[in-house]
Amino acid sequence: MAKKILVIGSSNIDLIMKMDRLPDKGETLTDCSFLQAFGGKGANQAVAAARAGGSVTFVSSVGDDDFGTSMIRNYQKDKINTEYVFTADGTPSGSALIMVGGDGDNYITVAPGANYHLRNNHIDSINELMQSSDIIVLQYEILTETLEYVLTKAGKMGISTLLNFAPAKNIDQSCLANVSILVVNETETQYLTGIPVVSPDNAPEAAKKLQNKGIETIIITLGINGSYILSGEYSGFIPAYKVNAVDATAAGDVYCGSLATALMEGMSMRESVRFSSAAAALCVTKLGAQPSAPTRQEIDIFINQNS
Repeated sequence: MAKKILVIGSSNIDLIMKMDRLPDKGETLTDCSFLQAFGGKGANQAVAAARAGGSVTFVSSVGDDDFGTSMIRNYQKDKINTEYVFTADGTPSGSALIMVGGDGDNYITVAPGANYHLRNNHIDSINELMQSSDIIVLQYEILTETLEYVLTKAGKMGISTLLNFAPAKNIDQSCLANVSILVVNETETQYLTGIPVVSPDNAPEAAKKLQNKGIETIIITLGINGSYILSGEYSGFIPAYKVNAVDATAAGDVYCGSLATALMEGMSMRESVRFSSAAAALCVTKLGAQPSAPTRQEIDIFINQNS
C-alpha cells in the first residue's frame, strides 16, 4: 500500500503576466501575455506530489467564491483527497499577482485571503488524519501560529515532517526541532542562519548551523548550482539539470512535492533529490505554477534522457 502524504498549506489563484523583461520602478510595459492559473505553495506541492505518483491528502482553506470551488475541482482531477479542504465563509480565496521576465525570473505578491482562516481548530479536527499519515509537508503561506501548532503537534505524535521554509519570515525557532527535513533556498538559509551570502562554498557550514537547531536533514537548494544535502544517510552536492528556463514560479514547490513522493517510495535521500531536481527542471520550462508540474512519466523519461 502506498505511503500517505499529507500536505497542509495554501491555495491561491495566480494572475500571471509574461513579458520580455521585468519592469523598472514606475515603468509600464505593454505587449505582455496573460495567464490565469491555480497556485499557492501548499496546493502546488500537493499537485506535484500527486502527479509524481504520491497518495496525497490536502488540508487547506479556500474562499466561498467561484475560485474556491474551481480549485477544489482541480485538485480532484489529480486524485488528491480534498475532504479536508475547508471553505471560509464570506472570505475571498487567496490570490497572487505574478510578473515573469524573459529569463524566467519573477516578481510575486500574495493576498492570503482564506489561507489565513486555516487555524488551530481545523488542525485539531484532523488528528486521526495526521496520525495515519507517513509524512506531513508544510510551507509558510499560512498563519505563523498554525504552522507552529502543526509542527508541535506532529513532534508529539512522532510524525515525519518536511518543511519548505518559504516565504521566509519570523517563527519560533524552537519549533524547528520538530522538522525532519528542512528545504531552504539561499535567501531562506540566510534568514535562518544569519550568513549574509549563501553559496556552494559555505552551504555545508550553513547546513550544519541549521542542523544544530535539532533538524534531522537539511537540503539547501542553490539554483543552477544544484542542492546540498546534510543528513545521516548522505552529505554532499547533487547537481542541477540544465534546461532553458521560461518561468521559475513553483520550481521550489514542485521540488518539495516530488521529493516527498520519492521518499515515500523508499528512494534514498540522494536518489530522491535527483528525482525532485528533475521535476523542478521540467517545471521551469513551462509557464504557470500547477500547469507546469510534471507527471511521473515525464519525470522518468527526463531522468533517463539525462542520465
